[in-house]
Amino acid sequence: MQHFPVFMAVAGKPVIVAGGGEEALAKLRLLLKTEAVLHVYAPEPEAEVARLGEAGRVRLHRRDVEEDDLRGAVLAYGATGDDQGDARLAALAAAARVPFNLVDDLEGSAFITPAIVDRDPVVVAIGTEGAAPVLARAIKEDVEARLPASLGLLAVVGRAFRGAAERLPWGRVRRDFWARWYGEVGPRALAEGGEAAAAPALATLLAESLRGERGAGRVDFVGAGPGDPELLTLRARKVLDRADVVVFDRLVTPAILDLARREALMVDAGKEGFGPSTPQAEIDAAIVAHARQGAQVVRLKSGDPTVFGRLDEEVEACERAGVAYAIHPGITAASAAVAAIGQSLTKRGRNASVRLLTGHDVQGFADHDWRALARPGEVAAIYMGKRAARFVQGRLLMHGCDPATPVTVVENASRPGQRVVVMTVSDMEPRMTEAGLSGPALTFIGLAPRFAAAEAVRLREAL
Repeated sequence: MQHFPVFMAVAGKPVIVAGGGEEALAKLRLLLKTEAVLHVYAPEPEAEVARLGEAGRVRLHRRDVEEDDLRGAVLAYGATGDDQGDARLAALAAAARVPFNLVDDLEGSAFITPAIVDRDPVVVAIGTEGAAPVLARAIKEDVEARLPASLGLLAVVGRAFRGAAERLPWGRVRRDFWARWYGEVGPRALAEGGEAAAAPALATLLAESLRGERGAGRVDFVGAGPGDPELLTLRARKVLDRADVVVFDRLVTPAILDLARREALMVDAGKEGFGPSTPQAEIDAAIVAHARQGAQVVRLKSGDPTVFGRLDEEVEACERAGVAYAIHPGITAASAAVAAIGQSLTKRGRNASVRLLTGHDVQGFADHDWRALARPGEVAAIYMGKRAARFVQGRLLMHGCDPATPVTVVENASRPGQRVVVMTVSDMEPRMTEAGLSGPALTFIGLAPRFAAAEAVRLREAL
């Protein structure tokens, strides 16, 4: 490690910036987030820097920095846009024993400024020793996405309770208390009641912890999306990260299951059309039983839990048992699959509506309004339709559907091994059987991929 990371106290103390152009402005945007007293030295500052001086946000000196200006300063930045001007600042700062940074000059600087994620008073600094600034920015973006904007407020509220929390036994009990505040109770209080609900929620949590209570369990119904972990919502990631129990469907990918914390109990509640299934009553009973024991239960459903996920039955089970729950939507398979073929689910002049259908239900193949579906210009997305292909084909043709109507099947949408199979209603079978689909597949009636005809032919010939 060539640079030792520290957090320097700058509140009420002078920080020097030499320069009044774009380089200086970039540093000022960052420094203005602090409580430092900013002194800017620039004979001819650009308009935006001048406006900062006029507004009193910085102390603008329309001249070059001098030796006496550095007395008492805690940091100095050379941002003149000129090598000689920056070298002069470095010499003056070194003589005054003030740490200095020169813009875009790693070797000439006494310190470097990291990429920063600001959730004041929580601050995350990211550095790469100047070796990979693009990587630092990428890490910053990832951390920004993972840390809620409310984290700073949670920290402020928690700081006020630190004295009271010392009544808890030192060690695991106290750690669990703070973990529940930052990972579960605090975010939920802010989401449900805003800032005013934060302090009362923390007081309640402290009282429960002092009594040795674990607190009430709950169930979060979470959409796991189509399979790609990067398509998981930020809220889903946060809820999954704090789950004690995860009850998951067969189509949830291992990459998403790996995001659950290692201590979580993983319960496979897989179902397969026309194949082995966990009875719905058992799933209902399991999520309720774990929640009643005080666990934070995540019911993880592929895609969106509100689309063919039998969500209502599980919600009703929670309501009957008096178990609190929340629903967190995900990206449904139709959205991921239509993106894979470069199309949209609706298009002005083509279709003003789209039907989301299931290929089968608990009784077998599902019946629909086939006459309406057979009309020209209709678009339908069929879930769980692989085994129902011949049934759907027959019903459409029976009700006057044009045999040339395009049919597109997207297998493993958003996952490794994604495949697009193109056909028409007339050859829907035997094409579906010939394709040998083994992964989850979504069938579009009335949509063809938006790629070149030659590519469509290539995909067909590859089967």
